[in-house]
Amino acid sequence: MVIGSRPRTWIRSSGEKSKLIIRRFRCQHCRRIHHELPDLLVPYRRYEAASIECAIEDPAAAAVAGDESTLYRWRQWFAEWVIYAVGCLTSVTVRFQGDVRDWSGSAQSGLQQIGQFVGNAPGWLARVVRPIANLHLWIHTRSAFLS
Repeated sequence: MVIGSRPRTWIRSSGEKSKLIIRRFRCQHCRRIHHELPDLLVPYRRYEAASIECAIEDPAAAAVAGDESTLYRWRQWFAEWVIYAVGCLTSVTVRFQGDVRDWSGSAQSGLQQIGQFVGNAPGWLARVVRPIANLHLWIHTRSAFLS
């Protein structure tokens, strides 16, 4: 059931800020509140998914209006997160298709492993994020502290 909405600011690769209205839902079963996440966003990231994708695929050619420290943090985040993401995608594949993929001893990079599940066409990051977020497997990564 829709219970409201809230604004969400995101940054395009050009550096332009835009606002979206994100719908809020309350689950009838668990009574928790969930937010609708469009494919162009990654949870807890301000830049669009395409910008993050570009910075991860080819760091030298990344045409993103972000500073080097932001691009560096994205690459560090992805290097750590990709191991978890491959595990989640393997679990989802087993759950819904019964197919088991075994890369033990494989020398593939994380990006290549993800490509085995969702392909390497543009929009691959959104195709990885959607099942992980929708099945409530997304790891909470905000670093704000409340005192």
